[in-house]
Formats: sequence, structure tokens, C-alpha cells
Amino acid sequence: MSENVVVIYSGGMDSYTVLNKAIREGKTPHALSFNYGQRHKKELDYAARVCERLGIPHKVVDISSINSLVGGSALTSDIDVPEGHYEEPSMQTTVVPNRNMILLSLAIGYAVSLEATKVYYGAHSGDHAIYPDCRPEFVEKMNSVSKIANYTPVEIVTPYLLESKTAILADGLFMGLDYSETWTCYNGREKACGKCGACQERLEAFADNGATDPLHYETVN
Repeated sequence: MSENVVVIYSGGMDSYTVLNKAIREGKTPHALSFNYGQRHKKELDYAARVCERLGIPHKVVDISSINSLVGGSALTSDIDVPEGHYEEPSMQTTVVPNRNMILLSLAIGYAVSLEATKVYYGAHSGDHAIYPDCRPEFVEKMNSVSKIANYTPVEIVTPYLLESKTAILADGLFMGLDYSETWTCYNGREKACGKCGACQERLEAFADNGATDPLHYETVN
């Protein structure tokens, strides 16, 4: 019998790659998505379609009420989404306070209830400059707590923690993944904007891999 694992699955390209990596490692993934009050739900729609196609369990948990406590981000509040590269200081407005600690805590609880021993999430090196809760020191400390917080230890697995989005995409392309099944843009319009940090990083990853992004962009195609 394969090992049950929980995968925090946003519907974006990083978590999509992590989900498929877990499957190829022979795990039985239980996908967990969160509505935390983000400005659009398009990623969640993409996540639902992928899980339905793959026939894997998928829970979407509404925790949007936390915005009364942790608002002030361009991803959750009435603040303009900044344009520009991910590493520019303006991108700090996209930080949702304590988001990954909250999401990981819930995922760990879900893992315990499933008798799963691992929680996967898609932190990577491109996030380190802006998001403290994607940095190696955060993952290390959170992992230590996760292993003692319950009677059953749960390991936090971050396959791409030290890798770039370019490397993540390279691995996904090697696995033959179809990235039209993912959404990355911070805006939820019909086409991706091509200007926000998430779009720019995604487009750079495809360019670095000599590949064409299957998504349609307002400013690119």
C-alpha cells in the first residue's frame, strides 16, 4: 500500500509540480487547498480540475475569516497588485502575514487525521527574497515543531526549497507535465497580466527552459 501524504495545492505551477512529483514517487496524495481571502479564486478552480482529472482526494478549506486578523496584503486587501520583478521591494506588499505557518499547521492536523506522515509544499529559492515563510530557516524550524506537536511526527517536505522556478519547471517538463493546467497571475482576469511579479517569474522560467508558456497573456500573446 502506498504512503498517504498531504500536498498543499494552490493550483499554481510550483504546487502542481510538487503534487505530480509526489505521485511519481509512489505516494497517495491528498490535495489541500485554501481560500484565505485571496483576491481571486482562479487558482482554486485550476486545482479542482486537476484533482478531478487525476482522481485524487481534494479538500478546499475556507479560512477567509482570518483576513480580519492578517489583512494588509495586496493579495487579500484593496491594495493594487505591484508590477515588476519578484525581488523588487515593492513585492513585499504581496506578503500575507504568517500565511504559510497557518496553512502548514492546518495541513499537519489533516495529515495526523489521515495517519499520513508527510506534508508537501512548494517553497523554492525564488521566494526567499520576499517571503520569510519560504526560507530554509523557517522550514527547518517549522519541521522541528511539526515532529513534536502530535503523538505522530509529521515531516514537512519541500522538494524544491533550494531550487529556482526555472529548475522546478525543468523538472516538470521532464515529467511531461502540462502547465496549461496551472494559474500563476496575481490578477484573476481572463488572461494572465504578464506584468506582476508572479507572471514575470513564470515567463522567465519558460524562457530559461527554451519553452513556450501555454497560458495566454494580456501583454505577451
